[in-house]
Amino acid sequence: MAGQDDIGSLFEHGTRQYASDTAPLAERMRPASFDEFVGQEHILAEDKVLRRVIANDRIPSILFWGPPGSGKTTLARLIATVTRAHFEPVSAVSAGVADLRKAVAGAQERRSFYQQPTILFVDEIHRFNKAQQDVILPHVEDGTVIFIGATTENPSFEVNAPLLSRCRVFTLKALSSANVGTIVRRALDDDRRGLGMLKSILEPDAVHHLVNIANGDARVALNALEMAALAAEPGPDGTRRVTVDAISDALQRRAPLYDKAGDSHYDTISAFIKSVRGSSPDGALYWLARMLESGEDPLFIARRLVILAAEDIGLANPGALPVAVAAQQAVHFVGLPEGRIPLAEATVYLATSPKSNAAYMALERAMEDVRNTPNEPVPLHLRNAVTSLMRGMGYGSGYKYSHDYEGHFEAQEYLPPGLSDRRYYQPSDQGSEASIAERLRRWWGDGRNSNA
Repeated sequence: MAGQDDIGSLFEHGTRQYASDTAPLAERMRPASFDEFVGQEHILAEDKVLRRVIANDRIPSILFWGPPGSGKTTLARLIATVTRAHFEPVSAVSAGVADLRKAVAGAQERRSFYQQPTILFVDEIHRFNKAQQDVILPHVEDGTVIFIGATTENPSFEVNAPLLSRCRVFTLKALSSANVGTIVRRALDDDRRGLGMLKSILEPDAVHHLVNIANGDARVALNALEMAALAAEPGPDGTRRVTVDAISDALQRRAPLYDKAGDSHYDTISAFIKSVRGSSPDGALYWLARMLESGEDPLFIARRLVILAAEDIGLANPGALPVAVAAQQAVHFVGLPEGRIPLAEATVYLATSPKSNAAYMALERAMEDVRNTPNEPVPLHLRNAVTSLMRGMGYGSGYKYSHDYEGHFEAQEYLPPGLSDRRYYQPSDQGSEASIAERLRRWWGDGRNSNA
C-alpha cells in the first residue's frame, strides 16, 4: 500500500523486520501479515468490516478486548504495516501522563507539518486510571490521534464511558485447540524465526498435551515449546524429540484464564452460583475446582454460599444456612488446602437441597411497601404499654397473647390498617416449606400467607 515507507510502526521502536534471535519464540513468531494470522475469523474474514477499513486505510478508534494470547497486540502491529499513519505504541503498564502528552505532541506536529495521521496504541488500557484516560479523550475527539486500545478486561467497566463511546469494540475469542496446533506446527517448521534449525519433533501426544495446557493462549504454547525443545538432547541424526514429560516440565500447570479482580472472577462465581441454584452438584463442583485451582480466596466462595443458602434455599431446607455458615467457619479455621473439603461438602449439600426464594421475595415485597406507602403508626394493640399513661391511651388494648390460646395461636391483625390485605410470604411446595404452607393454612384459614 502506498506510503508504507513513511509508516511509523511499532517495529521502528523495536525491530522493523522480525524479532531478534534472543527474543522469546512467541515474539519471533508474531505474524508479519494478515495471511499469517491464525484465528479470529469472526472479525478478520475478508468480508468483515474491520478487514475492509484496514485495507482502505480508514481506521476508526478501536478497542480490542480478549483473553491473553488471542492476538490483540499482534493485530495492532499488523495494522501498523498497512497504514500510512504513524504508529505510536504506549504500554499502560509502564507509561504515565507525561508519555501520553509527549505522544500527543508528536501527533500534533505530524498532523500540522506533514498531514500524517497518528495511531496511538495503548496496550493494557485497563491499567490506566480515569485521569490518564482523560488525557487521551480530547485528542481522540478532535482527530489528533486514532486510538487503538487492547485490554483483557471488560471495557464497559475499565474504560471511561466518553472514551468508550468514541471507539468500536472488537471482541477476540480464546484461540481454539486447532488454532494453537497450527501455530505450534508453524513454529516447528520455520527455519528463520522458529525452531526449524533445531530439527525438533513434537510427539503426537505431546502436541495434544501442549495445546491442552496452553488453554487457548498462543504465547504460553510457544514459549513452553521453545523451552522444551532447547532442553531436549539431540539424537544421533541431530533431531530433538520433545515428549509429554518435557512439555509438562516446561510448563508445570495449565495457564488459568482467571483474574481475581477481573471478568473471569465474576463470570466464574456466577457460573458456580447458578449451578448450585440449578441443583447441579457436578457443575457446581467443576466451577468450585476452577476457582480453587486459580487461587481464588476460599472465604469469598464461602461468603457466597452463605448468601445463596438464605436467598435460594431458604426455608425449603432450614439446615442449609447453618451448613453454609459452618463451612465458612471451617475454612477460616483450617485454611487451605484442607478447607476445600468443607467447601465441597457445603456446595454439594446446597446444590442437592430443595430450593425456595420465598422468604427473600417476601422481604422484597415488604420493602417495596415500606418505600412506597405511608408509614402508618403501629396499631395500638401491638404497642407495648410500659406506663399507666400509655395504658390509658389504649396501648396494648385488645392484644391477644398467643400462648393463652389453644395451639398457641389466635388470629388477629398484625399489619397497619392500610396494608391489611398484603400477603408477603408465599411459601413454595418445596421441602420443609410445604409443611410451613400447610401450617399457615391451618392457622389463618383464609389462605393468608399461603399459595392458595
